[in-house]
Amino acid sequence: MIWHLLPNRLPKPLATTLAVMKLIQQSRLALEQMLGAVLPVFKNTKKEQITIRQLLSHSSGLPDHKPYYLKLRKLPVDERRAGLREFLVKEPLISPIGEKALYSDLGFMILCWVVESVSKNRLDYFVADEIYQPLGINTADELFFVDLGLPPRKAEFAATELCPWRKILLNGVVHDDNAYAAGGIEGHAGLFGKASAVNSLLLELLSVFNDHSETQVFQKELVHTFFQKQGESDMALGFDTPSEHHSSCGDFFSKKSVGHLGFTGTSFWIDIERSILVILLSNRVHPHRRNEKIKAFRPVLHNAVMQSLMAS
Repeated sequence: MIWHLLPNRLPKPLATTLAVMKLIQQSRLALEQMLGAVLPVFKNTKKEQITIRQLLSHSSGLPDHKPYYLKLRKLPVDERRAGLREFLVKEPLISPIGEKALYSDLGFMILCWVVESVSKNRLDYFVADEIYQPLGINTADELFFVDLGLPPRKAEFAATELCPWRKILLNGVVHDDNAYAAGGIEGHAGLFGKASAVNSLLLELLSVFNDHSETQVFQKELVHTFFQKQGESDMALGFDTPSEHHSSCGDFFSKKSVGHLGFTGTSFWIDIERSILVILLSNRVHPHRRNEKIKAFRPVLHNAVMQSLMAS
């Protein structure tokens, strides 16, 4: 059995976003709730008025990425996650809150912190208990995070990168540098799984959207809200929508489609109007991340799939 890491970006929609959705459904969180009210450590900072909606839609004003791992790896292992969160509190905004959309790993690191603070549970445990397992997804061997503080799992993983700073071929550990330094479980990276498990999760969201689900794991109104495009950007709430030109989903997905890309070459797209899912778990970073041919491959793949389905 071969596993594939869903790094950097797919954990955002498939774990962190769904966890936020679940907390809102449980009336424990709200989209317009401000960060300072949820995490008091952000009070009296310029980030205290960022809303949960703005974090989900990448309009918080936060930078896209920061190499925190360079400093975190020098700390004792048991201090690194707290160290990461200190960096997040101190990180200055690069644009006014809500002014523009900039895809941000940092925003989803903060959302992970929000989920854990509100739920009183670690992100991986929360999504397993509240979402994956109720949908029949096995979190032991189908969809899971890898805790680097535990012994390695006895399973076969698709290797990712020959990492220049870790000096190893990454296999069964998160590819993202910051998530690795912080222990493997973060809101922006660290999820492993099978395409079949991803398919089950996305099918449930599509079924709920179309009012065909009987599980009650998610509410129809919330799924509609999270799938809705926000402002002038291509962002929905935790999901992407097709860009006007040269979209990764190709030329045939409807404008109401939602999806997401992963840094290592993974992606999914859901055409809501046609009830079509396309899941791609490829590995463009083996042996190194300089290979960017995936950008040309994704639209070709999606066009071929859609043309085949439309012809039949």
